[in-house]
Amino acid sequence: MADIDERALDEVVTFTSDLIRIDTTNRGGGDCQERPAAEYAAERLADAGLEPVLLERTKGRTNVVARIEGTDPSADALLVHGHLDVVPAQAEEWSVHPFSGEIRDGVVWGRGAVDMKNMDAMILAVVRAWARQGVRPRRDLVIAFTADEEASAEDGSGFLADQHAVFFEGCTEGISESGAFTFHDGGGREIYPIAAGERGTGWLKLTAHGRAGHGSKVNHENAVTRLAAAITRIGEHEWPLRLTPTVRAALTELAALYGIAPELDAPDGIDGLLTKLGPAAKLVEPTVRNSANPTMLNAGYKVNVIPGEAVAYVDGRYLPGGEDEFRTTLDRLTGPEVDWEFHHREVALQAPVDSLTYARMRAAVEEFAPEGHVVPYCMSGGTDAKQFSRLGITGYGFAPLKLPEGFDYQALFHGVDERVPVEALHFGVRVLDRFLRTA
Repeated sequence: MADIDERALDEVVTFTSDLIRIDTTNRGGGDCQERPAAEYAAERLADAGLEPVLLERTKGRTNVVARIEGTDPSADALLVHGHLDVVPAQAEEWSVHPFSGEIRDGVVWGRGAVDMKNMDAMILAVVRAWARQGVRPRRDLVIAFTADEEASAEDGSGFLADQHAVFFEGCTEGISESGAFTFHDGGGREIYPIAAGERGTGWLKLTAHGRAGHGSKVNHENAVTRLAAAITRIGEHEWPLRLTPTVRAALTELAALYGIAPELDAPDGIDGLLTKLGPAAKLVEPTVRNSANPTMLNAGYKVNVIPGEAVAYVDGRYLPGGEDEFRTTLDRLTGPEVDWEFHHREVALQAPVDSLTYARMRAAVEEFAPEGHVVPYCMSGGTDAKQFSRLGITGYGFAPLKLPEGFDYQALFHGVDERVPVEALHFGVRVLDRFLRTA
């Protein structure tokens, strides 16, 4: 099997830098223009002999879809997708301008370097290398670059799944962001978590109603007080432990790695194991429970006026199978004086860790990082895989990067000074190439 060529290694760096320089900041509410980045990607796919299609629900919110025909027409197709939008960045907080795409000391800097223009660039580099080498994958690959992942996905993967399912015909599995990166445990071990699940998204709007009045008067129906009490209860709530199959597999494999005999079904077995795992517990700690964190407050218009309404927003997440418990708990915590509704809701996901596809992802990582330890994990947040699951597509997180110690991948997501080493991109292209050829 031929290795990826040197041109692909150069192109993945160039493409990452170029895409970062295209400002696709998504502030929510439709305030984003992905079209320039979509056209950039489409041009490079077309150069590789593909026929990319640009699709928009809203002007400027552009998605790109292309299909590569595989050698086995009986095989199910695989979706390979990445989003083009990024979260906002405050330039004054950064060491370099967040949209410079600067390459300094072997590192590419800028918003999107890990989330997720690096993976977009890897996909483009691999596809173009195949065109030069005459390579075809075993199964059909559907390549999709999406808009609006950093907000509601209504203009991106949601739109594609609901309105353009024909482009994804035959796809049963997909890969995208947040997996196969190096996690350093502080003790010399390199762990490569591959995502096989996501918690569900339950962004909530809480509304408290009361009696408006003068700020100097006694008021036992104060909407602000009612809301404050509710969000305090939510913020202080201890959610019970819940083990999904993916998280159970993650804990079992991590325990074996550290030579620990897990007692996951004992009363304190999970918390006890997390304590023994040390830094590696970060990979699973957010996904052994549901969660709900108050994030926004809005009430009143004058200091001496008690408003008749107060509003708060809560970032809620629930495990696969945990939505009913989540709803029931929120009903209890908000109480009779505060109403709540889903501001945005998406399903929780789970993928099998004993599948042939997962085994091939593991093998591709281990080939280029033989010193690494691959484990499954569940994402605490969500990706476009949620929307594509409407089409029956099982999603995995697989965007490989070999990172040196000190590069905290998870902290760089949406963080200041987001960046990715050139060598990490080279590793990613090699691993992605190897997996996609045989997937």
